[in-house]
Amino acid sequence: MRIAVTGSIATDHLMTFPGRFGDQLIAEQLDRVSLSFLVDELQIRRGGCAANITFGMACLGLRPILVGAVGADFADYRSWLERHGVDCDSVHISEIHHTARFLCTTDDDHNQIASFYTGAMAEARLIELGPIAERFDGLDLVLVSPNDPEAMLRHTDEARRRGIPFAADPSQQLARMPGEQIRQLIDGAAYLFSNDYEKGLIEQKTGWSDEEILDRVGVRVTTLGPKGAVIDRKGEPSVHVAPAPELGKADPTGVGDAFRAGFLAGVAWGLSPERCAQVGNLTATHVLEQVGCQEYELGQKVFLERFADAYGAEAAAEVGRFVKCYHA
Repeated sequence: MRIAVTGSIATDHLMTFPGRFGDQLIAEQLDRVSLSFLVDELQIRRGGCAANITFGMACLGLRPILVGAVGADFADYRSWLERHGVDCDSVHISEIHHTARFLCTTDDDHNQIASFYTGAMAEARLIELGPIAERFDGLDLVLVSPNDPEAMLRHTDEARRRGIPFAADPSQQLARMPGEQIRQLIDGAAYLFSNDYEKGLIEQKTGWSDEEILDRVGVRVTTLGPKGAVIDRKGEPSVHVAPAPELGKADPTGVGDAFRAGFLAGVAWGLSPERCAQVGNLTATHVLEQVGCQEYELGQKVFLERFADAYGAEAAAEVGRFVKCYHA
């Protein structure tokens, strides 16, 4: 299955604050917050939603197509992704901007405060899906993940015009985009991804109820953090998919991207939405156990053993026919 993943490609600067953000906030002065957090640790990692998602898909044995905009400083990052199986030939290289930067501080309760510098990502709006589709003799699915807002709208509109099924994943851009643009992004999507908070924000900003959204999308996938995920389809009961048990918690950054990677891998393999979510949950768990969005390793034997422990031997046998983890 030919899946193109559009979205951000960035370098992550991840910091840890030894305390709780909430303890530093004064309820009566939230209209004029002025805070500085002295952090204990800084780690610089590879990131960006589209890059994280394609990395996870490649680690499961697929060859996803990365679509985004970067600076000339992308060379080492590109080599890393290609070595893991990501097709980077459709990445646009800016002549004037650096690759985007994500700066995130996490407290002891795993709450996060983050900023994102767009840099070269602003040029993603120049990318056409047509030549990419021609290079692969067609595309089976395009994921529109967080990116330059104009690029997200352009990719969605082009996918509709060309009859390419698309998945909508507005997540981090929901706060920036007005309801009209969000409606444009999700209407007609084969899949709609969000977490539980974003689910409510989508409904609030679009003015559409949950039922009205289900009239407009094929499958609605809502992640619930430590509670797993929920799959909704019009006319069918909701399906709750339990999380995969973790071995420890290191950093939540990139967990949602890893879930999408696993879910889309299941879609590529023709699995049911429930099974797709199970693959997504276990992939996400691997990210939670490490610091950094692409520092985990998926081992074939261990992955299937953990899958069987979480979801049963029958489920693991079904997934085992397809998954080809990057590591043995």
